[in-house]
Amino acid sequence: MAEVSYRQATRLYPGNPPVRAVDGLDLDIADGEFLVLVGPSGSGKSTALRMLAGLEDVDEGSIHIDGRDVTNVPPKDRDIAMVFQSYALYPHMTVAENMGFALKLKRTSKSEINRRVREAAEMLDLTPYLDRKPKALSGGQRQRVAMGRAIVREPAVFLMDEPLSNLDAKLRVETRANIAALQKRLATTTIYVTHDQVEAMTMGHRVAVLKGGELQQCDTPRNLYERPKNAFVAGFIGSPAMNLKTVTLSAGGAQLDGLTVALPRATMTAAQEANVDTITLGLRPESLRLAGEGEPAAKLTVELVEELGADAYVHGSIRVNGQDERFVVRGDARRPPRLGETVPVAIADGDEVHAFHPETGERL
Repeated sequence: MAEVSYRQATRLYPGNPPVRAVDGLDLDIADGEFLVLVGPSGSGKSTALRMLAGLEDVDEGSIHIDGRDVTNVPPKDRDIAMVFQSYALYPHMTVAENMGFALKLKRTSKSEINRRVREAAEMLDLTPYLDRKPKALSGGQRQRVAMGRAIVREPAVFLMDEPLSNLDAKLRVETRANIAALQKRLATTTIYVTHDQVEAMTMGHRVAVLKGGELQQCDTPRNLYERPKNAFVAGFIGSPAMNLKTVTLSAGGAQLDGLTVALPRATMTAAQEANVDTITLGLRPESLRLAGEGEPAAKLTVELVEELGADAYVHGSIRVNGQDERFVVRGDARRPPRLGETVPVAIADGDEVHAFHPETGERL
């Protein structure tokens, strides 16, 4: 087990000017922590992981594992094990041989290899398949073999690069629960890369959100959801995404199609100090509700209703500053509105209103 530290770690790709794929990353991962790196394609999350693995150069800054500077240490000497998106199993070897191959290369004794393989197979429910070849396994089983191959090495750090992206939706849910439970049992420092923010929110002790090679915020899933540092994090974390719209400020709050959305005094003060008369208003779908008759409300024209059992997500448009803007509102699946209907929408919970600077995107 080990702590991991990125210290102003930067990766430059050739270009004019050079592309900063990872730009001055400062991040500390505690011993035994499960940290998820998340972001859209091109955000630098996989590059950051490969820098830690030694598969990408560190052009500026440094990387430390358990207090040891590994910036220029070969991958084989970093005491890490990596699980890739592709299973990368040897087709001519059995499951047991695949899992124990790295130990065989290190000239580990046969008895020790067998012990570790049996233990890992038991953890991963692979014992009945140890004598099978990969072609006789399902996708989920092959991914568990790839996990087992990493586990038997007993590394200081596990690195996982989108390991579930080749699985179907049901198997992804099941496997991510297994990975989270396994990491808790092993208590090995784990860094996990995904573009799927649902995966990130359900698996990580903390989640680090990247954009354009820069770290935007690193916090617990709950804090990321409730207190996003900027508009990018607010829009990226959460499904369906937060409604983010530029609206006008008045003395009473933010103006939304005739509805005044009250803002905390601290937010109003921050907007005054920033000398802005508009803000980016953030409202999650569950922070909006279909209003009762005669209540102060904005008018939503219904364009789509997603019925998901207990909930219904109502997609529609609200006039904001003279333009139709798309909004998503969580409604009651037992009484969903009809397509084309215009329904009143009000704020469900005043404590769940977010405000961001209209230009910088930083939280006010």
